Amino acid sequence: MADATATTESPYQSTCEDAGPARKRLTITIPAEHIDEKLQDSMGALAGNAQLPGFRKGRAPKALLERRFGSAVREETRGQLLSEGYAAALEEHGLRPVSEPEPVGEPDAIQIEDGKPIVFSVEVEVVPEIPMPSLEKVPVKKPLVAVTDEMIQTEMDRQCIQSGSIREISEGFAAGDKVVGPGSASKEGDEAPFFEHPAVDVVVPEEADGGTGAILGLMVEGLHGLVAGKKAGDTVAVEVLGPESHELEHIRGKKLSITMTIEKGLRIDPAEPAEVAARYGLESEEILREQIKLALDQRVAVEQQAAMREQVYEYLMDNADFELPQKMTENQAHRLLERARLEMIYRGSMSAEEIEQRVAELRAEAQDESRKRLKLQFLLHKLADDLSIQVSEQEVNGRIAMIAYQRNMRPEKLRRDLIDQGMIGQIGTQIRDHKAVDRIIEDAEVTEVSAEDWNAEVEQKKQKSKA
Repeated sequence: MADATATTESPYQSTCEDAGPARKRLTITIPAEHIDEKLQDSMGALAGNAQLPGFRKGRAPKALLERRFGSAVREETRGQLLSEGYAAALEEHGLRPVSEPEPVGEPDAIQIEDGKPIVFSVEVEVVPEIPMPSLEKVPVKKPLVAVTDEMIQTEMDRQCIQSGSIREISEGFAAGDKVVGPGSASKEGDEAPFFEHPAVDVVVPEEADGGTGAILGLMVEGLHGLVAGKKAGDTVAVEVLGPESHELEHIRGKKLSITMTIEKGLRIDPAEPAEVAARYGLESEEILREQIKLALDQRVAVEQQAAMREQVYEYLMDNADFELPQKMTENQAHRLLERARLEMIYRGSMSAEEIEQRVAELRAEAQDESRKRLKLQFLLHKLADDLSIQVSEQEVNGRIAMIAYQRNMRPEKLRRDLIDQGMIGQIGTQIRDHKAVDRIIEDAEVTEVSAEDWNAEVEQKKQKSKA
């Protein structure tokens, strides 16, 4: 149903009607008298500044200016009127766009004609109306996890691998090795590949769970068997279906062929614990273990809080029902994947290779998962707005320093990398979301559960999700 027309304060008149999920059609009318006024203002400004041969500045005849510059002035004025009319309509109807407006009909057909109004329509996706559920005493389970000797040893092994030495191998590739070589990806029906790179790298996955691994950011079942046992000079050929939620729209649902020629393999020989301790400036392996336990205690606290946040996320999504912008749902995959990647980096419990493997898994998930993540993004944004959550520069710098420590990087370099990748804004968004949800947890109905019970519940959810 159309809204009321424009207020008397604006020369523009507009109506608004639904055009789909979280999508509005704005029909905007620009009165003829306002168009004439704008044209006169534009021509007046031109007359006062134009300098033509044979005339002093500002003295050229109006008729001459009209002949020489009239069409350009009209085109420029037309653009200003359309832009101002659209902005006025957004303000009048209280809309917050999440995409660029799409013209209805041919934009070139909209022209200025003397004595006639301009009427045009655009469609735009907007922030949906979000009904927030009750946030009082949200039920949340708090998993109780104690750092064990086994956890300390696992982290010690990881530290030894991170500090290990890399050597080149040419055959006998095994799980954990990385193979490198030129590769390309092509789409069924296309002669030329849509992607080529001189140094594609693939980490040989474990043989368990079907040997599934990632190549060019795509999950491939049986990748272990395709790579393990190969030698330098061999070719790896993979066929895979482009995920429906992939960032590249042209490969969604398409049959893809990926090939790479193995030039070499890289294997890490783990360092000895004493070497790792020395690199950190510690006197012994025992002191290193103590430091690892302190770091794990902090990591457990982060994971514990993350687990409680995930429950609030699920509560919000299960109890809030609203429509999502369709095109935005399709086009936001890349941004959401980067956000997921950043969250995993923040938690600090996964290596870079494990993170990229998980991102590839997320990329391969159904479109429904992308919709859920976008729904959560809208919910968290509204929640932070409702709670007036603010993020300081100091908080952003602190989060960058924490992530840099976990990635063994200097904070300045990480900041530069985040800026180059266009992800610096995600840090502030992540902090804002965490602060908003933590506010809900403070007033939640918290029940403590054992690590065993929590892990069993998580596994049950995974199996249900797969089903």
